[in-house]
Amino acid sequence: METATRDWHDGLQAFVAQHRQVRPPATPKADPAAWSAERSLLGASLAPRLAEAEQIRAERRGLPSVDLDPIFVLTTSAPGIAAAESLLAASPEIAAIVASRIIPVTEIEYRLWCIRHPDESHRHHVNLWSWVKTSVPPQRWPEFAAHPLRAGEAYWIHREGLTGGGELDRRASHLWRWDGRHASLLRAFITERAAPRLGDGRP
Repeated sequence: METATRDWHDGLQAFVAQHRQVRPPATPKADPAAWSAERSLLGASLAPRLAEAEQIRAERRGLPSVDLDPIFVLTTSAPGIAAAESLLAASPEIAAIVASRIIPVTEIEYRLWCIRHPDESHRHHVNLWSWVKTSVPPQRWPEFAAHPLRAGEAYWIHREGLTGGGELDRRASHLWRWDGRHASLLRAFITERAAPRLGDGRP
């Protein structure tokens, strides 16, 4: 890891710690069942993504002027941060690959840091994102008419992606059903009419 990358890493960590003193991440208090389901969903999807770290590093050899040992910044929700921390604690093989180089953050934390310390060329970092849009407005439901809801159910959209990995850059959206107790996959790799641009982890 280059010195400038290490400085960017240490600065982001310090900024996030300071930011959370003022705006701590959300807690599961409001809806523990939804929190638990979202955390499980994100945890299951993160494992294969983090296991790709070595492949991502290898792919970056084809990019100009980048650190070949980058930071992995995971932008996610509060349940996603908890899922990442649990995954690293429970999976020594994944922790050995990325533990000292991954920083799970919220989207606002990431954006505020990048305003102050931009890295648009991804010289220092790779951005992974994985989060669940749990409030899909009814006006968007016709997009998913092939998967009708029953009373009391709602759509969830899991969005994930990668930027800073060269040819491995990607984004994907997956449609889920939430019934108030359980989340179930309706369709993987959907095409959203209003999907965010690549690298945009906003809900």
